[in-house]
Amino acid sequence: MDPQSIQTSLVLILDFGSQYTHLITRRIRSLSVFSLCISGTSPLKSITDLNPRVIILSGGPHSVHAPNAPCFPDGFIEYVESKGVFVLGICYGLQLIVERLGGSVRVGEKQEYGRMEIEVERACGLFGGSKKVGDKQVVWMSHGDEAVKLPDGFEVVARSQQGTVAAVTHSPEGMETLRYFLFDICGVTAGWKMEDVLDEEIKVIQGKVGPEDHVICALSGGVDSTVAATLVHKAIGDRLHCVFVDNGLLRYKERERVMETFERDLHLPVTCVDATEQFLSKLKGVVDPEMKRKIIGKEFICIFDDFAQHLERDLGKIAVYLVQGTLYPDVIESCPPPGSGRTHSHTIKSHHNVGGLPKDMKLKLIEPLKLLFKDECEFWVMLLKEMPWRSSVRSCNIFQVDEIFIQSIKDAGIYDSIWQAFAVFLPIRSVGVQGDQRTHSHVVALRAVTSQDGMTADWYNFEHKFLDDVARKICNSVRGVNRVVQDITSKPPSTIEWE
Repeated sequence: MDPQSIQTSLVLILDFGSQYTHLITRRIRSLSVFSLCISGTSPLKSITDLNPRVIILSGGPHSVHAPNAPCFPDGFIEYVESKGVFVLGICYGLQLIVERLGGSVRVGEKQEYGRMEIEVERACGLFGGSKKVGDKQVVWMSHGDEAVKLPDGFEVVARSQQGTVAAVTHSPEGMETLRYFLFDICGVTAGWKMEDVLDEEIKVIQGKVGPEDHVICALSGGVDSTVAATLVHKAIGDRLHCVFVDNGLLRYKERERVMETFERDLHLPVTCVDATEQFLSKLKGVVDPEMKRKIIGKEFICIFDDFAQHLERDLGKIAVYLVQGTLYPDVIESCPPPGSGRTHSHTIKSHHNVGGLPKDMKLKLIEPLKLLFKDECEFWVMLLKEMPWRSSVRSCNIFQVDEIFIQSIKDAGIYDSIWQAFAVFLPIRSVGVQGDQRTHSHVVALRAVTSQDGMTADWYNFEHKFLDDVARKICNSVRGVNRVVQDITSKPPSTIEWE
C-alpha cells in the first residue's frame, strides 16, 4: 500500500491512544478510501510528507489538562490552514482543537460511556441534509471531559442528553456521517480495494522469505490463522510447516474436529502437538488474567522453537520465520506493542500472540494480517475460496456446558448470526434446590456477541424460549451447576472475553 500513489485521497488519522482509532481507519477503508494511522505526536514532517487530503484527530484516554498530555506537533494548525486540509476532531481530538484554539474544556460533571443519544442543534453537511434541528441520533460515547466554550468561528451542531457538545464516533449512523464528511464536505475520491492488498501481501512475503528458508505457522483452526497459513502457502509452497497445539484449553472434541478439517479441506502439512500437561502445569494457581496470557504466549513460543529444532534434525533445514494470524484488534488491545512508536494507548489486555510474546524470541515473525480487521480478514476468505470456514470462538474450561450452549445455537439456526459465543465458569457457588434438596453448586454465564471487527461488540439478543431451554439443559445435564446467567454487556464497557 503505497501512500504516494494515492495520496490525493489519503485520510490520515493521528492516534492519541483511543482503542477505537483503528476502527475509524477500518470504516474509512470500507468506503474504498485509503487511510493510514500514525502517532498523534509524530513530527510535522511525517504528516507533511504524506500530503493528506483529510486529517482526523482521534480520541484517547487522556485529559487535555493532564501534564504532558499528547498533542499534535508545533506548526500543525498553520500547515492545515495553508494547505486547505480538512480536519475532524473526535472526542479527545475535538477537545484538543477547542483547547488549542482558545476555547474551554473542563472535567464533566457526569461521564458518558456506551450508548447515548444526541440531538441536532444545527443542520450541517456532516449529517448530509438528512437531519434537521431537533432530530436525535444514537451514538457510542467514552469520555469524561467536555467542551464548554468553543473557539471563534466554531458552531455547535449537536449535543448529548446531558448537554455535552457531541462528536459522532461509532454509531448506527456513523458510516453515513463519515460518508458525508469525506465525500460531500472534503471531496475525497474512492478507489482503494482489498483485492489489491491481497496480491501485494503475497509479493511482500515472497520478498521477505529467502529461497531456502522454511517457515512455521501457528495454526489454531480459526479463520485468522487459516487465512494467514493459506496466504503464506500461496507465496512459498511446501516450505511452510503448520503446527496445531492442543494446550488443554480447547473446546469439547475441538482437537479431533480441527485436525479432520485440516486434512479434508485445507490440504496443508499440519502437525498436532499435545502440550496439555505443559500448559496446565504452568497455569495452575495463576489468577491474574494478564499473567495467564503471558504464560500462554511464552509456552507457545517454546513449542515452536522445539518444533524448529526437530525440522532441522529431520530435514536439515532451519526454520527462520513464525507465521501468526495476528489481527489489528489484537495489536491495538495489547498496545503499545514493541516497536510501534505509540505511547498513549492504555493496554486493555495482552493477547498471547502480541503482548504475551517473550522478548528473546528466536523465530522472526510474519504477520500478514496485522493491519487488517476481522471483517477484512473474512473478506479474504472469499477471495482465497479454497479455505474451510470455522467460526472464531473462544475456549473455556467447562466443556459440557459449552458444548450444550454451542450445539443449541446451531440447532436454532442462528450460528452464523453470532460472532463469538462461549460459556464462562464463575468462581462462586450458588444456593439452589434440585431433587427437593438444597444444593450449593456452581454458576455459569453464557456470552454471545455480534461484531464486525472486534473493536466494538453488542450482546446477542436471544429469544426467551431459547435461553429457558438452554438453562434447563445445562442444569439437568451438568452435575455441579445450578444457576445459569447471561452476560448482556456491550463492548465497551466490557471486553468480549471475561479475562
